[in-house]
Amino acid sequence: MKKIIASLSFIFFIPWCSFAQTFTHADTLRGSNGAARSWWNVTKYDLHVKFNIFDSTIEGFNKIEYKVLNNYSVMQIDLQQPLVIDSVLIRWSPVAINFPKDKPTNGWIKCDSITRLGNVAFIQSTYLKYASAIKVYYHGKPHIAFHPPWDGGLVWTKDKWDREWVAVACQGLGASVWYPCKDYQGDEPDNGASMHFTAPSDLVTVSNGRMQKKIINDDGTTTTTWAVVSPINNYGISPYIGKYVHFSEIYKGEKGNLTMDYWVLDSNLNKAKIQFKDAPRMMKAFEYWFGPYPFYDDGYKLVDAPYLGMEHQSAVAYGNGYKNGYAGRDLSHSGWGLKWDFIIVHESGHEWFGNNITTKDIADMWVHEGFTNYSETLFTEYYYGKEAGTDYIVGVRKNIVNDIPIIGKYGVNNEGSGDMYYKAGNMIHMIRQIINDDNKFRNILRGLNKDFYHQTVTGNQIEDYINKKSGINFSKVFDQYLKTVQIPVLEYKKVNGKLFFRWSNCVDHFTMPLKVYNDKGKLVFIHPTPVFQKAPRGLSEIKVDRNFYVGTKQL
Repeated sequence: MKKIIASLSFIFFIPWCSFAQTFTHADTLRGSNGAARSWWNVTKYDLHVKFNIFDSTIEGFNKIEYKVLNNYSVMQIDLQQPLVIDSVLIRWSPVAINFPKDKPTNGWIKCDSITRLGNVAFIQSTYLKYASAIKVYYHGKPHIAFHPPWDGGLVWTKDKWDREWVAVACQGLGASVWYPCKDYQGDEPDNGASMHFTAPSDLVTVSNGRMQKKIINDDGTTTTTWAVVSPINNYGISPYIGKYVHFSEIYKGEKGNLTMDYWVLDSNLNKAKIQFKDAPRMMKAFEYWFGPYPFYDDGYKLVDAPYLGMEHQSAVAYGNGYKNGYAGRDLSHSGWGLKWDFIIVHESGHEWFGNNITTKDIADMWVHEGFTNYSETLFTEYYYGKEAGTDYIVGVRKNIVNDIPIIGKYGVNNEGSGDMYYKAGNMIHMIRQIINDDNKFRNILRGLNKDFYHQTVTGNQIEDYINKKSGINFSKVFDQYLKTVQIPVLEYKKVNGKLFFRWSNCVDHFTMPLKVYNDKGKLVFIHPTPVFQKAPRGLSEIKVDRNFYVGTKQL
């Protein structure tokens, strides 16, 4: 989730060169699958963190289990300053022919070669390639999020009764803001993660997946263990610490019984039992459109959070004030957005697009946000009808800025425009119109979540999949709406009483089909190109179907 931008600006003829940016070596280390990352694959995180609320510090370690992919001796571990690495241990595993005979087997030994370079630590050892895990011990006072979730970091706050409330929001900034990891979206722990969080015993700790156990310590703290068995993106791991109470229900879904758990501050319990009725409604609509909820083994949770919301996998952060809409506002300006709770619908939509399907590079975040933005339209349509859904998706166009391209720069941890929400959602809606077969479109959405189940992907993979399954080449549509700020314009003119039209303000060879009303008021397809062509018989004026986000201009 990123900040919602509620302004409108159409920018047409801006050359790509005006979007030039300068990136540093640190950006490359953070955003690329470099040599010190690509040789190993994370298989599991076993994270242990103690939250010292009295001074806003944390301490602990992360055991990172991994599989060696090729021969290399330097490992990049990400941990953002001012957090400090205390030590690194390597667990030896004699699986290679050249395993050193003088080293202990299946034990832990200290690695002394640790080089810090900003927010990166390079662990160097000739024998890393023989190991199966490392432990990174650390401590410090992590960056505090002053305006979460948009300003990432730790959230140390209090509830309305002046009781401690702690959470994390770190999607943009990166999970390494609070724990050591391979902070790269392209590598999720294949076998999930265990989270052992220690906090004062008078508070309740909630996290992803399912609770495994609680241990009451002698110092007035309790260590609570939660675990997920599914792959999980780094920023999706999240603790919530506060005065929580719990209620639950069983949803009978496509894969059987799904546990739906709700952890809310005790003061919000009565409100939550009413407002959270949108959760099973969401699940019903999204399983219809996208296929089974992707994390039945880990369950589904909504958790009260001290910020608006985040798509933490199987533990969705909720902070919408128990209001419909987006904190009580309708982002579509159509009225339909006040019929349901935006955060429950939008952030839960990310369980399919963002958590089940995760992009390797954040430059392709439109896959997360575009499809999830469109999930709002699909939810509206499912319960209120197709015209209501159209009202909604057309309405959110008012929020499109057209400032920079939606796709960012690859390999440097760079997101593109916030238009990855509304503009990418409208692009997907237009693709649906061009496919002109809702059953096929629905099967493509469900197929994406089945064929890329629990995988990390590139944007190109998603584009190619849609092209293949639809039987239509949308490559130029993707180029137009994702890589430029230009909105295509249908230019038309009358010559000797006859209508001619063409595409302008578009990428080369742009030939997107378009629905217009003919002289009998019926919707028909036309097939403009960048070259003027004569309108087909029965079309003497141009009135474009509102489902298409395009401009028109009479010459």
